[in-house]
Amino acid sequence: MSEAQTHVRESMEYDVVIVGAGPAGLSAAIRLKQLGGENINVVVLEKGSEVGAHILSGAVLDPSGLTRLMPDWKEKGAPVKTQVKTDKLHILGPAGAMPLPGFIMPPLMHNHGNYIVSMANVCRWMAEQAEQLGVEVFPGMSCSGLVYNDNGSVKGVIAGEFGISKDGSKGEGYEPGMELHGKYVFLAEGARGSLSQIARKQFDLEAECGPGKFGLGMKEIWEIKPENHREGEVLHTVGWPLGFKQGGGSFLYHAENNQVFLGYIVDLDYKNPHLYPYAEFQRWKQHPSIKSLLEGGKRIAYGGRVVTKGGIQSLPKTIFPGGALLGCSAGMVNLPRIKGNHNAMHSGIEAAQAAYKAITQGRASDELADYDAAIRNGEVGQDLKPVRNVAPLNSRFGPLLGGMMLGGPDMWLATIFKVNLIGALVNLFKGKLSTTLEHEKDDAGSTQLASKHKVIDYPKPDGILTFDRLTNVSFTNTNHSEDQPCHLKLIDPSIPIDVNLPKYDEPAQRYCPAGVYEVLRDDDGSNPRFNINAQNCIHCKTCDLKDPSRNIVWTVPEGGGGPNYPNM
Repeated sequence: MSEAQTHVRESMEYDVVIVGAGPAGLSAAIRLKQLGGENINVVVLEKGSEVGAHILSGAVLDPSGLTRLMPDWKEKGAPVKTQVKTDKLHILGPAGAMPLPGFIMPPLMHNHGNYIVSMANVCRWMAEQAEQLGVEVFPGMSCSGLVYNDNGSVKGVIAGEFGISKDGSKGEGYEPGMELHGKYVFLAEGARGSLSQIARKQFDLEAECGPGKFGLGMKEIWEIKPENHREGEVLHTVGWPLGFKQGGGSFLYHAENNQVFLGYIVDLDYKNPHLYPYAEFQRWKQHPSIKSLLEGGKRIAYGGRVVTKGGIQSLPKTIFPGGALLGCSAGMVNLPRIKGNHNAMHSGIEAAQAAYKAITQGRASDELADYDAAIRNGEVGQDLKPVRNVAPLNSRFGPLLGGMMLGGPDMWLATIFKVNLIGALVNLFKGKLSTTLEHEKDDAGSTQLASKHKVIDYPKPDGILTFDRLTNVSFTNTNHSEDQPCHLKLIDPSIPIDVNLPKYDEPAQRYCPAGVYEVLRDDDGSNPRFNINAQNCIHCKTCDLKDPSRNIVWTVPEGGGGPNYPNM
């Protein structure tokens, strides 16, 4: 009997197949069951070992999406309890901080009515609500491919393939996985999802949008002294240590139980390949105002994940024959608000309503035009359009001049007059008649030659307030099966040493927040070679975006692999 005969995949049929148990996918599943009850079959597939294991977010939650989905979420016991009491924005210098008065910020920037949450725990609770409604939720199920109908539309996904050895052979314990078919397939994988990338290319979804833009977000959870804790306080900073030419900044949220959620986002369009985002995060903690807060405390968790920041200019077509992109799979984060979870929930609701309408009309595997229109004209579009010029202004002029001094008035004018006048003036200077600024390059293309920039001297970690990457990675509870193929694919294995090293000082050594990539040499410094420690990968996707040669492709490993975040 041939190998093909012994490894035949079984299939299961559903009305809707959802990939990703984040806020978007779970909102879609819940809304579908609210509409159809027992008459609609829904499955959610999650690559993490459990729901929430791969969820990482700041997070200050705008509850508008959750309230729309479940108006009684408080009565149902949602882990959304710490309301924002104080909202601060500071400009940092090396030794001091200048607070900005709240009244100069556009109303959309205020956090009144929002909540400090662990999105991992919110998603675990949402999964419970979904299961109570009859949704089937399967964690530990990586989806490695799309399945197509004869007409080219998406029919389903391949999930749960296990047992491929490092050499690509199928071992004794090989499991071919299953095909899960649906009338519609929702891809809710988060930023730079692997199946979403396949769909974008297969159906040319990016034909009419600008390049995607991203930031690398790194986060730690600390337990601090009770006398330093101010539950409900939200602090954001810009400036030091990145300065005012490079986009990025910090967040620090006082949650429950003397915990603070703190982190740093570095926009991935940085030019200097010597820049080391993780070290910038650690250096930020040495600022006197942050150091004094953390002294005597202890770090209890760490993680990293890319954040979409392109806004509505980078929003692709969100539908394809047989399915749709939800949440950050499409890119729905509001950059100046540093929020996307509410839009993810809104997108899940809209996708569910469009799919339910189509199914009740007897349709299947076509394009859900109502969903794409609802995203662009509904809650998500209304949230993203007024802030659409902040990211391009950041890239052109830096976070102080561009993001704040120009982006702030642009958002104010958009709030008052419903038009982005600063964008219109900048475009007019270039001879264009538009109120929307476009993104000029993708993040990989922004990287300049190492010879054009100085090497940055970063302080060594002290092991108390600042930590080396591998020590912090141990706090992510990351695990991958050792006998599986490397899920970080090099298109051309020669490029890291032959191209990236001489031209860019191989920035993969620095942009990865988990120390996955390194250049090894002999004792005398000769014979450089590129090494991939795939077992360290925390699934942030930075390498898939920032490699200057676009040579690294992130693919999904076996289900259950990766970080196991307890309450990020």
